[in-house]
Amino acid sequence: MATEISVEVVYVEPNHTFSQSVSIPVNSTVVDAIQTSGLFDEFPHLNRTIEKVGIYSKIVEMSQLLKSGDRIEVYRPLIFDPKEARRKRALQGAKKTTR
Repeated sequence: MATEISVEVVYVEPNHTFSQSVSIPVNSTVVDAIQTSGLFDEFPHLNRTIEKVGIYSKIVEMSQLLKSGDRIEVYRPLIFDPKEARRKRALQGAKKTTR
């Protein structure tokens, strides 16, 4: 029976992508994988209390147990509400057409 599993931790910023495969013990959690990956060494400005993570685009808790082959995605917080941005663009477009 395997004692370790292999997972990938991914984080993306506009000018830099972090992707690190790590081997961790069976029954490890998302937080264990993130800490093992070296993400905080590469991005020291990140808040160590990450708000959102996912496994293959599905939001999960930091305490989620991992399976071999999981891809942990660390999400950045939204700077603005996408609905609000769409609303502003629509208003700007309406102003241009009424001129």
